[in-house]
Amino acid sequence: MSTENNPGFNTRAIHAGQAFEPHTGAVVPPVHFSTTYAQDGISGLRNGYEYGRGTNPTRDSLQEQLAALEFGSHGLTFGSGLAAEDAIIRAVLRPGDHIVLGNDAYGGTYRLISRIFGDWGIGNTPVDMADTAAVEAAVAETGAKLVWLETPSNPMMKITDIEAIAGIAHAAGALLVVDNTFASPYLQQPLTMGADIVVHSTTKYIGGHSDVVGGAVVTSDDELAEKIGFMQFAAGGVNGPMDAFLTTRGLKTLGVRMDRHSDNAEQVAAWLLQRPEVEKVLYPGLEDHPGHELAKKQMKRFGGMVSVQFAGGEGAARTVAEATRVFTLAESLGGIESLMNYPSEMTHASVKGTELAVPENLLRLSVGIEDAEDLIADLEQAFAKLA
Repeated sequence: MSTENNPGFNTRAIHAGQAFEPHTGAVVPPVHFSTTYAQDGISGLRNGYEYGRGTNPTRDSLQEQLAALEFGSHGLTFGSGLAAEDAIIRAVLRPGDHIVLGNDAYGGTYRLISRIFGDWGIGNTPVDMADTAAVEAAVAETGAKLVWLETPSNPMMKITDIEAIAGIAHAAGALLVVDNTFASPYLQQPLTMGADIVVHSTTKYIGGHSDVVGGAVVTSDDELAEKIGFMQFAAGGVNGPMDAFLTTRGLKTLGVRMDRHSDNAEQVAAWLLQRPEVEKVLYPGLEDHPGHELAKKQMKRFGGMVSVQFAGGEGAARTVAEATRVFTLAESLGGIESLMNYPSEMTHASVKGTELAVPENLLRLSVGIEDAEDLIADLEQAFAKLA
């Protein structure tokens, strides 16, 4: 229940870090494009502002907004989600350290960990995060210092017990990172369940309009924030002021959008479940999903992502992917428009041939906020091509 001293999600989304501009009273804070700031004498900084890579008022406002929504103390934003992930790993690990991650992690995350940091001497072990005993064994066997978790996972929609994995990580002296991109801060707040760090591709639901790329890290650990903040400043993977402004603008409507995404995804998943062409529907809102009860506990609703596997195999998946008219065949997710993705050859092509490989009969649907009946009609006409 929200109160004056503990406002609700939508109130925080609209007002955190968004005080009106004091000189004119402008309700929307201005976008600060300046790359440098006048000093009142040598080292006499005005409110700490010196140079745009290090600090920018528009970026600072977004960082405050994100921290408030994740119930964190520190928010840090970057030029992309992978830049945010890169900063985390370089801040907390050194050559010889090890990461335990989900065996269906986002392909870009696995590529970063295995191909970039693998060459730096960081090891990794993929494991089924839904199997807590397997996670505990992998952490103990490898001496992992970082456990990397996605829930729901991309694109297999697995649900993992954040609190349980946090307990395993902390008992072994490791940190837990949760990629909260699929759920968004509206549906799930991992820091409240024991996670040490939350990471986002803000390109997705947070930005919400497919018009700005970005990433974010949120934590309540002062030491971690200082280390990751140093990487942000020293390596320079920051987002620019216009990108920060567009992300802030999208974030203000996250709550109402996520409710509509969830409404539509529930209807699309129910329709898919009745189709004879479908082998399996992967959506945590379905009662037969193995993570359904856990998702009910951890999440406010079940989100806008639905994956579907076809009885007709790869050919059927490809046919449908190339036949839709309202769903757009494209990379990414989380925008107001509905997108369809063939992960095996698109977002997860980098993990083909590994244990993280995505089934070739699977499509991932990012269900947008259009009228649900139009989305279902579009799928109906695409499925007709399978006859």
